[in-house]
Amino acid sequence: MIDTHSHLLDEVFKDDLDDCIKRCKDNNVNKIVLVGFERITNNKAQELSKKYDIFYPTAGIHPEEVKDISDLDYLEDFIKNNKVYAIGECGLDYHWTKETKELQKIIFEGQIKMSIKYNLPLIIHSRDAIEDTYNILEKYKGQLRGVMHCYSGSLEMAQRFLSLGLYIGLDGPVTFKNAKEPKRVAENIPLDRLLLETDCPWMTPSPYRGKRNESSYVVYVCEEIAKLRNMTYREIEEATDRNASSLFNI
Repeated sequence: MIDTHSHLLDEVFKDDLDDCIKRCKDNNVNKIVLVGFERITNNKAQELSKKYDIFYPTAGIHPEEVKDISDLDYLEDFIKNNKVYAIGECGLDYHWTKETKELQKIIFEGQIKMSIKYNLPLIIHSRDAIEDTYNILEKYKGQLRGVMHCYSGSLEMAQRFLSLGLYIGLDGPVTFKNAKEPKRVAENIPLDRLLLETDCPWMTPSPYRGKRNESSYVVYVCEEIAKLRNMTYREIEEATDRNASSLFNI
């Protein structure tokens, strides 16, 4: 199984990363997209991917981390000089950082153009900015490859993103008892456009909600989606692995 969005590079794993990786392998989670989102984590993803063959590193500028337009020059130089499997995590976030809206849009669009130029998929973050996210992406319809990471919007909005050629990534919240819309999305989007994620150490699924998340817990996301779709665990695992392998070329 592939966890398509992990931050096992976070400091909270510094004392037991080897144990986390062992638990992944014990649960047949044998490939992990290790997501960078600013200069430090982009470098850390590279370092860890050289040490552990389970990791596939990405590089990006998260909307909460935008500083100035030079972020794009830095990122392009980084991509030219390192092996990355995707651009991102990138996108828009108006929840914490409304004051940088215009700069976020510039940096996001720059990363979209970079993904097209270098034929790399996008990992897209959108929080309290779903319409602006869609409107920017729509300009590049027909050229896009990527995933709406940690998708939390409506089924109707998901279908609009699907029409742009994007995948939908689902993680821990789909396992929450009262998460009606994530469950509705999980039940209804085409299986060939679904990806499984953890976004660890955040978004911890049941039964560990409230505790630190880790990549091995992607199995609970798979289990829940299998139940919702009246399919077997193996069917969801195989389908989402195919999707992830195709998108990220792993």
